[in-house]
Order: sequence, then C-alpha cells, then structure tokens
Amino acid sequence: MSSDADVDPSDYEALADADVTMRQNEHGLHIADDEVTGVSSQGQTPEEAIANLAAAVESYTEATADDPGDDWL
Repeated sequence: MSSDADVDPSDYEALADADVTMRQNEHGLHIADDEVTGVSSQGQTPEEAIANLAAAVESYTEATADDPGDDWL
C-alpha cells in the first residue's frame, strides 16, 4: 500500500489480497484505490477511506461471484 497513514488494509477481510493505493484530492478527501479490482472509495480520513473501500470491494466481489444465487428457482 502506498500511504502516509497508519492504516493496514489487511485488517479488513475484503482487502486481504488487495493492492491498495492512497491519495488525497484537491478538496482534502482521502481516496483509496484497489488496483486488483479497480474499485475506489473515499473518506474524510484515511481510515474512513479504507473502511469504505473494504465495504465496496466486498459488494463488488459478491456482485461478480460465479454463483448466480438463484438455485431456488
């Protein structure tokens, strides 16, 4: 992870295999990017950006899983 913050993405299960980069935009928002999935998220703090990214990657992973989830049909 590229960042100045003391945030460890591997603390989040969804980011265990992620390649996370951090940046800050011109408005002061912290942006976390997962280079593996292409998913990005933001937050007021680096910690918030990573937490938001973990939730977004989890949603992305669920949505792109091979299991269609319609076995009951």
